[in-house]
Amino acid sequence: MSNKSFKSSDGVLNHANSLLAKAQSKLEEEFKQLLASYSKAVEPDRLFDGLPNSLRPSSDGDGGGKPHGGHHNDDAETAAYTLPILIPSRVLPLLHDLAQQMVQAGHQQQLLQIYRDTRSFVLEESLKKLGVEKLSKEDVQRMQWEVLEAKIGNWIHFMRIAVKLLFAGERQVCDQIFRGFDSLSDQCFAEVTVSSVSMLLSFGDAIARSKRSPEKLFVLLDMYEIMRELHTEIETIFKGKACLEIRDSATGLTKRLAQTAQETFGDFEEAVEKDATKTAVLDGTVHPLTSYVINYVKFLFDYQTTLKQLFLEFGNGDDSNSQLASVTMRIMQALQNNLDGKSKQYKDPALTHLFLMNNIHYMVRSVRRSEAKDLLGDDWVQRHRRIVQQHANQYKRVAWTKILQSSSAQGLTSSGGGSLEGGNSSGVSRGLLKERFKMFNMQFDELHQRQSQWTVPDTELRESLRLAVAEVLLPAYRSFLKRFGPLVESGKNPQKYIKYTAEDLERLLGELFEGKSMNEPRR
Repeated sequence: MSNKSFKSSDGVLNHANSLLAKAQSKLEEEFKQLLASYSKAVEPDRLFDGLPNSLRPSSDGDGGGKPHGGHHNDDAETAAYTLPILIPSRVLPLLHDLAQQMVQAGHQQQLLQIYRDTRSFVLEESLKKLGVEKLSKEDVQRMQWEVLEAKIGNWIHFMRIAVKLLFAGERQVCDQIFRGFDSLSDQCFAEVTVSSVSMLLSFGDAIARSKRSPEKLFVLLDMYEIMRELHTEIETIFKGKACLEIRDSATGLTKRLAQTAQETFGDFEEAVEKDATKTAVLDGTVHPLTSYVINYVKFLFDYQTTLKQLFLEFGNGDDSNSQLASVTMRIMQALQNNLDGKSKQYKDPALTHLFLMNNIHYMVRSVRRSEAKDLLGDDWVQRHRRIVQQHANQYKRVAWTKILQSSSAQGLTSSGGGSLEGGNSSGVSRGLLKERFKMFNMQFDELHQRQSQWTVPDTELRESLRLAVAEVLLPAYRSFLKRFGPLVESGKNPQKYIKYTAEDLERLLGELFEGKSMNEPRR
């Protein structure tokens, strides 16, 4: 080669540079192709295989891949997860070498861009295949509650899979390819995951910011729980300065969920106190509001660990146990205040007492059978049992006093002047007696007819109330019948006046509080 070919050292440089540029672009091309050919979206089944058994989807074909078992998977935190192989281990050293050469040649930006474009797309695709959707606050607001609830259940599962399997796996790949370049590794990882993380967190955020309603409390607590469970991993996987924003957005969501849950809690108490549903329970049984609130409170106890955590985070320094107790007591008190109001809708004061007896008894019984008992304490239980008893006594007094007067000798003994039929020594007019028996029958028929339509749903309470009535009514009627029955029986048509034996009454009292409808025949 003659010297003419190289007019100057410039030529040599240009030539060398163009060779270098070709080599560089070949290097980039090779990195890009190798990375792309092994970057495939992960199928959901492969992700499920990495989960501990307790969290694997049940094979009921619901597609969402939700774990079996209820909320609160304690073993979910400690169980072993198996990371999916996102890029075969034999390919990683090759990618590492190519990456190293690109960095040494000063092509860091191109490297970053190729890696980000290829891997972030794969991550998003993997999440989409899993069922993750990008939903706005407006989308959430428009959804029916049942649909939304299912989506939230799925989201919790997706969060676990994304953080513990997908993002953790991606971090591993990133660290291996960029071994020796820590800040570049963090930068790459942040850029690859940012859109996937935002897709997941934006749903959580939309829920936390959507219109509050009592039934959302439990899903908010579920979401808060998973964010707390994943907190340490998020801090570890998204380490370094480059991932600061991602870490902050996760913490931000946790705080917002906690705050919305707190506010929803407050709303619930107020809603119970002010509930104005006009659903009148005509038979005095347990009101739908009572069973709803009690179920709600029982549910709260499934979440006591989470709630205590919440109170610690946002509390006013009180012991979180006593805070949970006072919140529960306030809800119970709000319910009682509301029931007092509802009980005034009854025209019959006896039914007012029966209604309050039924409802407060239901509260006490439910508390005694649940963990709420330890929290509310024996005092609460005893105090409310006394209230139940007071209403039972009031019912008995209000409903049965009149008929008891009809079966007493009061006002029957005439003070002379009247003709005593049949030379009756007890000085009682037979006419007056007949009237009194007729009066008793009429009152009893009316009480029986009305109170057979009333309901006492608790078997034990129903029995004891019938017994309490029988204990006052039957002895009074027996002695009345014994004393005055013969007088009427010796006259005309005695059966017209003495309609019932004491045994008849006992049998008929056994039909009270069964909630019969008007036209059902008597047994």
